Amino acid sequence: MSQLANPTSTEMERDARQIHDDKPVEPSNIAIGVVIGRMSEFFDFFVYGLASVLVFPRVVFPFAGDPVTATLYSFAIFSLAFIARPVGSVVFMWVDRTYGRGTKLTIALLVLGGSTASIAFLPGYETIGYWSPALLALFRLGQGFALGGAWDGLASLLALNAPPNRRGLYAMIPQLGAPFGFALASVLFGYFVFNLSDADFLSWGWRYPFFVAFAINVVALFARLRIVASKEFGDALEAHELQAKPVLEVLRVHGGDVVLGAFAPLASFAMFHLVTIFPLSWVTLFGGQSAGKFLFVQVIGALLGLVTVVISGLLADRIGRRRQLIIGAVIIAIFSFTAPFLLNAGGTGQDAFIIIGFAILGLSFGQASGSVSSRFSQPYRYTGSALTSDLAWLVGAGFAPLTALGLASQFGIIFIGGYLISGAICTIVALMLSRAPDRSADSPQGVTT
Repeated sequence: MSQLANPTSTEMERDARQIHDDKPVEPSNIAIGVVIGRMSEFFDFFVYGLASVLVFPRVVFPFAGDPVTATLYSFAIFSLAFIARPVGSVVFMWVDRTYGRGTKLTIALLVLGGSTASIAFLPGYETIGYWSPALLALFRLGQGFALGGAWDGLASLLALNAPPNRRGLYAMIPQLGAPFGFALASVLFGYFVFNLSDADFLSWGWRYPFFVAFAINVVALFARLRIVASKEFGDALEAHELQAKPVLEVLRVHGGDVVLGAFAPLASFAMFHLVTIFPLSWVTLFGGQSAGKFLFVQVIGALLGLVTVVISGLLADRIGRRRQLIIGAVIIAIFSFTAPFLLNAGGTGQDAFIIIGFAILGLSFGQASGSVSSRFSQPYRYTGSALTSDLAWLVGAGFAPLTALGLASQFGIIFIGGYLISGAICTIVALMLSRAPDRSADSPQGVTT
């Protein structure tokens, strides 16, 4: 096949696909590759997020003066990855078009793994002074930049293999990576918090999850490259189903769809951090129970979230994705009235907040990322979905821990309820403005992660 026919393939990639012509990749194998890939990304994400609460305020920002301010500084650097991610998408889309999808993924995941592993060696403020937060910010920017390039199109390939009456179920499969990744990160941190002294944990124990993150990235890279080198992936590229387009061209043709796509999952993405990163900071700073015990409660919540993510796929196939997301936003709005009181009600209330919150999150998050991207025309589906995802995470989740902790510490915990309600309103309005078809689960183009 010619370079023109398949613009995102190099000669080596096309040769690899010819080798695999007699070895078709089943949808189940694609699903496994997608889950492994997303789990590795979310594991990196949550290892950093948990360290932003448990480690960096004390190791990197001891000069802040008080624990709340130190945690706010830590959350500010946490947000940098979400700013860098769209930049990474723009750069790596060019790499994709010029050198191929496999090259793009290899570079992106090596940068992601390298940035994550570098954090494991980060000296604290007591050792190198202000170079410590500067290096942390640099490595965090590297994580976000690389994550923009980790967009592989495998979720869309999975959707293209979905039966018409199972598109909602297939759409939720990539979303399983988030609770898997969070549960694994929480177990690792919980183990070290429980079994090490405070001094040992802050000295070396917290570094081990970052080493594990690098190893998982290597495994995920090979799992994803195997599918990228498959005949099915090559056929989808030839049909322009997964073709990378220039970002400016996508914005010119589908700018309105990108904006709607960024705001449609706002309720789910805001909720995402308000049951994972923020509550751990609240418990750590203002009490209720130990951080170690709370981490394992969050693991239970994540496992429940896995179940409700699966349920979201079944519901989407029955009632339609947009309708389900609107119902989910309404439930999140209702939950926002009780969430502050649960978090402020001691250990029992905090546990209830996590369990209920994860259950609600799974129902919404399971379909949120594909909410309006079905409006992208076929040639712009891959790049449009990537850009929409970047902006949705930036708007909906990037500043959520920083904003929630800032509001709650300055004006009272009741303000996180207002934060959730604002996200729910944005989701409902965006979905109402979207005229995407409300079939059993929308078209396969509507599946993103």
